[in-house]
Formats: sequence, structure tokens, C-alpha cells
Amino acid sequence: MTADMNEHAVISPDHQLPAFVPRHKGLHVVMWILVLLILAVPLLLVLHHHEEAKKTAAARPAAPGITITSATAQKGNIGVYLDAIGTVTPVYTDSITSQVDGLVVAVHYTEGQRVREGDPLVDIDSRPYRAMLLQAQGALERDQSVLAQAQMDLERYRTAWARNAIAKQTLDDQEKLVLQYEGTVKNDQGTVQFDQIQVDYCHITAPIAGRVGLRLVDPGNVVQSAGTITLALITQLEPITVIFTIPEDSLGQVEARLNAKAKLPVDAFDRTAQTKIASGLLLTLDNQIDTTTGTVKGRALFANTNDALFPNQFVNTRLLVNTLEGVTLIPSSAIQQNGQASFVYLIQNNFAHMRSVTPGTTNGGLTQVEGINPGDVVANSSFDKLQDKAAVVISNKPVTASTSGSSAP
Repeated sequence: MTADMNEHAVISPDHQLPAFVPRHKGLHVVMWILVLLILAVPLLLVLHHHEEAKKTAAARPAAPGITITSATAQKGNIGVYLDAIGTVTPVYTDSITSQVDGLVVAVHYTEGQRVREGDPLVDIDSRPYRAMLLQAQGALERDQSVLAQAQMDLERYRTAWARNAIAKQTLDDQEKLVLQYEGTVKNDQGTVQFDQIQVDYCHITAPIAGRVGLRLVDPGNVVQSAGTITLALITQLEPITVIFTIPEDSLGQVEARLNAKAKLPVDAFDRTAQTKIASGLLLTLDNQIDTTTGTVKGRALFANTNDALFPNQFVNTRLLVNTLEGVTLIPSSAIQQNGQASFVYLIQNNFAHMRSVTPGTTNGGLTQVEGINPGDVVANSSFDKLQDKAAVVISNKPVTASTSGSSAP
């Protein structure tokens, strides 16, 4: 009976699946469901967190661009200058010494006086020389009278010779005697002129117009013609020159301009090279190059009507050799260096783009460049933050590069 019941429970009359499932198989299915739930929950959490992060990032405002100032490239002219150190040198400098021996009796100039040519400076006692002049003049008058008497005798001898009243020898002797007296008179005339010059040397006047320096001699001093005592020092101030050097590599372009009869301006600045003192023109170049420095000297002429330039003063000079016209100019501060290469940050659509440029002449804070065009906007600050293709915000209107070709250093 028991066996029949077990067999009936296992196999149904129509041979289908068992009427019930064993308990251990149901537990197995439940366990798999639990495992799937355990794995799915973290995944769902991760996905939820990622979606929330995306929503937060979308809601967060975009990072602002780098704040910069900018400048606009312009088309203009710029000067090609040569900078050098120069020395103010007077056109004329006269160191006056005595040409005679004697006692200084008067000093007519005052220290720092502006004198004109011919103004009195120093008087030396001329009495001994006037006495010698008087003696020479007396000897000249005596010998002139003797010559006149000899010439009168010669005329009488010629008349007598025409009448055969005297011998030919007497006439010849008288002719030679007249020649001797003529020589004596000439010698006396030379002595008179020499003594007159000695007298003139006693009254010393200014040979040039200029400024007298400090007094170097006083009344009562004894001076000698063979001495080295300077009685006065005069320097010409108007006009005045500045001597400076030019590198031999730049000599060709300067000479080319001079040969073309161009007037090359030269500006003189103070020691700091910030303040312009005076403006002049290049006068000439020296005739040889200094082999020790590889430079040639140039001399510039300045009117100096305001006495801004002082003799032996050191100045900074700027020689305008040429002017480049119609070139692209940007502020020198906008150019950056990367090793040997130069570049700028070109601003387009509020983004900075590195652009290689070739800088040329620099003057007055402006530089002539090749590689960009007039009208291009370039960055002029915040270079420590800028990178290629970085977003930027211009804090000012683009600064236009000045095209006036300023001569300031």
C-alpha cells in the first residue's frame, strides 16, 4: 500500500511534471534573487550619483576667462636709431698764455663772463716794449734820411756822368751805396714791426666769442713768454658739438645717408636717457675706425642757444639713421619670448592664440613686427596665466599703438 502511494505521487496519469516542487529548489531561486538585488542596489546608487553630478555641473556657471588688457596693432612710421654715449665738445677752446715777459697790471674779465671777440682780458706792463719801439722808430727815421741823401747824390752823379764830368766808377759806387741804405731801412722797418707786436702782446684780447672760466691770474703776477701759466680759458658755447661713437657695423647705412645729402638728426639726452636736452644735426664722421673699440667717431652740431649743453658734459645721443614707413607697430610689452622665438597672443572671439612674430626696430615703447596685420588685437598683460586657446576677458578697450614715431628712448 505504501509503495503504491509513493509511485502514484511521483508520476501523474498523463505523464506531466510533478504536481509539486521539492523545497530545496525554491530556496535556490530565492537566493539568486537576493544576490541580484545586492548587486543591483550599488549599481543603481552609482548611476544615481552620476546623474546628480551631471545635473550639478550643468547648473554650475562656466569658469570665467582670464582678464587681460589688450592693444591694437597699427600701421605707422618708426625711426631707426643708433644710441651711444657722447661728450660735449666746444667748436673752439682757447687757452691763453702770455707772449711777452712782464708784470700783469690789469685783469679785465670776471669769472664766467661771456665775452665777444676783441674784448679786453689782461694787460701786461708795456713800458719796456714801448721804449724799444721808440728806439727802433728813431733808427728807422735816421736811416731813411741817410737813404734819401744817398738817392739825391745818385741823381747828381747820373747827371754828371751824362756830361762826362765824373768817372763811371763813382756812379757805380753810389748806386751800390743806395742799395745798402735801402737794406738798412728794411731792417729798421722789421725791427719797428717786431717791437710794435711786442707792445700789442701786452694788451691781451679775446680771440673768440665764448665764456671765460675761473680767474687764473691776478694783477701783480709776473708772467713769462716761455712759461706755462694760463691767463684765461675761453670756450665757445654757441654753437657747440657732441662727439659720439658709431659701431662699424652701422657705418655703411650712416655713410649711405650722408652721401645722399640727408640731414641726420641727433638728440642729446641726460645721463638717465629720459630727458632730452637738445637736438642737432650730424656734422661729419671721423676718417678712421678705432681698432680697439670697433667704432668710428661722429660729430653733431647743436645751436645751444639756451646753454643746455656744457663743455665736457657726458650725454646719451640718439642718431636717427632712417625712418621705416607703413610698418606694423605694437607695444613692445606685448611681445613674449620662448627661447629664441618671439610670439604674441592674438585675441580672436575672446580666445588667445599664440602667433609667432618677427620683431624689428624698437623706439619709444613701440616695436615694428612681422607676422600680424594692422588692426589685430593682441594681449598686453596677464602673460603668466595665458596659454594657447585660453578664454580671455578684455578689461579695457583695445589700446591703440601710437604711430607718431616718438623719439623718446
